[in-house]
Amino acid sequence: MSSISRPPRQSDYNLLPNETPIVIDNGGSSFRIGWAGEPDPRLIFRNVVQRPRHKATGETVTIVGDHDPSLMKYFDCTRSFYRSPFDNNVVYQFEIMEYVLDYGFERLGADGSQVEHPILMTECACNPVQSRSKMAELLFETYGVPSVAFGVDAAFSYKHNQLLGVCDKDGLVVNAGFNTSHVIPVVNGEPVIEACCRTNVGGFHVTDYLKQLLSLKYPMHLASLTWEKVEDLKVEHCYVAQDYASEARLFQKGTEEAEQKTRCWQLPWIPPPPEETPSEEEIARRAALREKQGQRLREMAAAKRSSRITELETELQGLEFLLQQLAKVPEDGVASFLSETGYISKQEIDSAIQRVSQSLRKAKGEFVEVDEKMEPSSAEKYPLLNVPDHMLTPDQLKEKRKQQFLKTTSEGRQRAKQKRFEEELQREKQNQLDEEKRLENPELYLEQLRLKHKELSERVEQRKRLKTNGSRNNGSQNLSGGVGRGERLNAAQKERMRLLTTAAFDRGKAEDTFGAKDEDWQLYKLMSKDNDDDDDGPDEDETELTRITSRLQDIDPTFVAKPEMGQGALQTIAELVPRFRPLSAEDFQVVLGVERFRCPEILFQPNMVGIDQAGLDEMVGVSVRRLPSKNDDIESRITNSILMTGGSCLFPGMDARLEAGVRKIRPFLSPIRVIRASDPILDAWRGAASYAASVLFSGQTFTRQDYYEKGEDWLRNYQIKYTL
Repeated sequence: MSSISRPPRQSDYNLLPNETPIVIDNGGSSFRIGWAGEPDPRLIFRNVVQRPRHKATGETVTIVGDHDPSLMKYFDCTRSFYRSPFDNNVVYQFEIMEYVLDYGFERLGADGSQVEHPILMTECACNPVQSRSKMAELLFETYGVPSVAFGVDAAFSYKHNQLLGVCDKDGLVVNAGFNTSHVIPVVNGEPVIEACCRTNVGGFHVTDYLKQLLSLKYPMHLASLTWEKVEDLKVEHCYVAQDYASEARLFQKGTEEAEQKTRCWQLPWIPPPPEETPSEEEIARRAALREKQGQRLREMAAAKRSSRITELETELQGLEFLLQQLAKVPEDGVASFLSETGYISKQEIDSAIQRVSQSLRKAKGEFVEVDEKMEPSSAEKYPLLNVPDHMLTPDQLKEKRKQQFLKTTSEGRQRAKQKRFEEELQREKQNQLDEEKRLENPELYLEQLRLKHKELSERVEQRKRLKTNGSRNNGSQNLSGGVGRGERLNAAQKERMRLLTTAAFDRGKAEDTFGAKDEDWQLYKLMSKDNDDDDDGPDEDETELTRITSRLQDIDPTFVAKPEMGQGALQTIAELVPRFRPLSAEDFQVVLGVERFRCPEILFQPNMVGIDQAGLDEMVGVSVRRLPSKNDDIESRITNSILMTGGSCLFPGMDARLEAGVRKIRPFLSPIRVIRASDPILDAWRGAASYAASVLFSGQTFTRQDYYEKGEDWLRNYQIKYTL
């Protein structure tokens, strides 16, 4: 990856003559520009453009290449994305290309928009005529260059290595680039374009595939797994396996060799400060502080209870005084007197006095007894209850039964209300005692509460299991575990079933007269009763378990419980609840195991990422078969000099894997030699720079006059000779 620092502007642009060509290696990853005849390019930067906005003014600026991190202070680079002028390896965004050329010429030292030097620019093999013509139009019309020449980057790299003696005159160049990969045969120093082969897989796809795998494996570190950082990880750690299947099995078994090949990337992590064991003085201080806080809470509760008692006593005195004043009022003035007080009748005042009295006794913690006289005016409300039946008419007898039913219902509601009140008061007393115990020793109290909850849960679960399944059958143990419907029913359920069966049988025999008698309704109540509890009454263990469960939910944040579930299910839920643990250095590690060789494997198996095309080794066989002259001698010479170039051929083991793949395709004992370029990244520019420094280079250019006279159609058949 290119440096993110801004390249310095060259100062010797005006010192060079206008006949000196400018060499541009326009690659999909990096843009390299320099002078012909020099060993290295003057400028190298990433071939992308970003247009962020200024945070204060909102003005849009253009940044070519990787931006400086210091710009993040002033520009919002998070809402804009990098844009490349390439689609795969073909330039199609010439607006972006113009920004790149402006930046390259300006950094090279050109003044203004006019460039009075010939241009040699590299392009991909079989570049479309439309892309080449638009590039020529941009160079001629915008920058006014005198002449332009276009050449294939892979061919220049092969020519440079041929001059160095790395490869032969006849051979095959495998160019694994950034967006695409090409295989081009070279015969007598000239590339055979009609026999070349291309696949749309390159270094970009390897990096993108590695980023996807790491993002799925470590979703918590997505912010750290940027594209640039993953590119560095790919260059530093990835390699090509000689046998992909056996290498994958090696990591699947988790052998010692696989552990040695595993790499780990440690993300920034600050360890938490170690917890120091408190001293005896600190423990005593904390205990005193807890006792002080508990005492303060008890004092606050006592003050609140005292205030409540005072308010209720004041309200009760006011109601009693109001009742005394009402007794002194004449009968004809009661209505007007009550209208001023807000009460409707004397009975409403008595009811309010009874309610306040009960609340007062409850606040004082006294036992609230059921009032003997349920209703002060019961004789007035039910006047027929004390009258004998023989003194009443039939209509009065019906009214008496109605009053008797209403009175019984009212008394039942009152008793149920009083019972609920007593139970609530008992729970409050128990909770108050529990709170006092908790304040004295919270740890011991919580442990005892958990043990009691566990014991009650097991007891209730066992009772429910016995009630559901039945424990004995006619006095003997049921060993099979399978019980019938009758064995699972208790006494109350069996009685209801018998009544239902009898009623259904009687209904089928004669006319249906059910409901004509009062006894039928008693039978209906028995049959429709839904209480399946035992005759012993409500289960005290379940009530106590409910209270303890509610208590644990209030004071223990780690307690998890669900109603109507046994202890086994509660244990399962407790195991599923994630427990908090402090983060360690291992939580901030990105481990590269099988990903190291799985990602570069797509160069040989593109179908792993959904691209149904040939791999590099298969492309070599396709190019050899496409040669126009079918000569075994030529094929043997070509396969004996296979040159790998491009940034993606830098993976360790690439040459051995390519040789093994080609050997499977070629005939037995065919001469096969795979070699790596001296510098796979810069050899294309160096070969072009050596070519442009030749005195015969001017005869291979396409001048501005040719462009105006012959037009862009002439570029269709334009092709330079690489052997000058």
